[in-house]
Amino acid sequence: MKIPLTPLRCMHRAVDLYGRKEGVICSGKRFTYAEFGERCERLASALTLLGVEQADRVGYLSFNTHKLLEGYYGVIQARGMVMPLNVRLTTAELSGILRHSEPKVLLYEAEFGPLVQTLLEAWPGMQTINLDTEYEEFLATGTAERADVFTYDEDAIAELFYTSGSTGTPKGVTLSHRTIYMHAMTVAATFNRDDSAVELHTIPLFHANGWGRPQTATMMGLKQVMVRRFEPAGVCRLIQEESATAMSVVPTMASALLNFPALGDYDFSSLKTAFVGGAAASPGLLHKLEQAFGCEALAGYGLTETSPVASSARKKGTVIYADEADRLRRQAMAGWPIPGVEIRVVDVDMNDVPRDMEAVGEVVIRGDNVMDGYYREPEATAAVMSGAWFHSGDMAVWDAENYIHIVDRKKDIIISGGENISSIEVENSISAHPGVAEAAVVGAPDTRWGEIPVAFILPRGGVTLTEADLQEFLVARLAKFKMPRQYVFVDEPLPKGGTGKILKKELREMFWSGKERRVQG
Repeated sequence: MKIPLTPLRCMHRAVDLYGRKEGVICSGKRFTYAEFGERCERLASALTLLGVEQADRVGYLSFNTHKLLEGYYGVIQARGMVMPLNVRLTTAELSGILRHSEPKVLLYEAEFGPLVQTLLEAWPGMQTINLDTEYEEFLATGTAERADVFTYDEDAIAELFYTSGSTGTPKGVTLSHRTIYMHAMTVAATFNRDDSAVELHTIPLFHANGWGRPQTATMMGLKQVMVRRFEPAGVCRLIQEESATAMSVVPTMASALLNFPALGDYDFSSLKTAFVGGAAASPGLLHKLEQAFGCEALAGYGLTETSPVASSARKKGTVIYADEADRLRRQAMAGWPIPGVEIRVVDVDMNDVPRDMEAVGEVVIRGDNVMDGYYREPEATAAVMSGAWFHSGDMAVWDAENYIHIVDRKKDIIISGGENISSIEVENSISAHPGVAEAAVVGAPDTRWGEIPVAFILPRGGVTLTEADLQEFLVARLAKFKMPRQYVFVDEPLPKGGTGKILKKELREMFWSGKERRVQG
């Protein structure tokens, strides 16, 4: 029998098998999976009554709340495309996205009310619903009725996520019902076989690392705890109060937690795994996380275009760690593919580069989790595909066990005097200094070398750092040609995107755009 693959089946399974269990915890509110499922169905019905039809886009401007989580199922049950928007984008970027996607409805939190009025000028055709003052009344207009999954086309687009725009104009990544369901299945098979687990949604659901979790967590009946906005005290409190077993963070979030002065005041004994993604992590960072939280810390890899998880650095039976340092080194890698995914590291002619952890090539991915394409951009889609292989734009090395180690983004590789320099490698070396809170390395133009590495440094509170201090620290860690030629010390956190990833594009533009910009420090 062929049953259409759709994430609606994830919700149905949760309702059927875990209906009486607390499934969603959000700002003091607690919903069983039966209650959550009913709210999703009412949302679907209400959206249909509002006029949402097949393939209509339904946008959200919201932090992590149960209402946004309900949209992951209610919108697609109404046969629309759910489109969570990055609330940290500029008004101009959001306006461009709305003009491109032409949503029929936009649901928003009250604090974004003034912004929504401006966005309506960019796309006046959408209806709006205030999640704080109108949502519950809107839900009441709908009826709770289970969707007949046999009436859904598994190849129809269910989710539309716009990339952050770090490499140019944001692109809309389309993910079909089938793609999302297959991703949920493979992630569940890899990580979530324990239905007593408690998932802490620390990363925004509008970001790749965030939206890949709800389907698996729901399907497997996990308790899902919403973290509306990331801040260390709130995360630590929720781990303790809700006995969280897993959380996902990007490296800057991990650093913020580790630098939280009251970290030792909380009980983290329930926590089993801290997943680190969104940017490259260092072995040192994972070691600190394991020490502070008493759990396993694992890196992984994925993109918006891969739903997102493509690989993880979990233990592989054919790999024996040489020692503790080797374990941490491997756990800090992108790791090896999850089921249903194939990954290669290739040269410009799509030939595999040697598996020697030295030859650098581009990561290409093929699998059930790869996007259906960029929304309304066939040329952009074709540009990143070689047959069924998706070009990630990430440069990596690999070994005979198919462990992938990302060395940089194509655009972040610094070419100085003909030598390729990985900005990530230099950043990790700098971040190992105990006095460094944040570090980012970019290429700046140079008449002799073409480019030189420039390091932006935020010292830890109360620490005074000098260029000489860092040069002395790095001399035994980096080859001479990789050493930063310039240091910029700042007294405020470096610019970040929606999940705390440092926006190197903004730092790079200080040197390449020709604009005069003042850097404090």
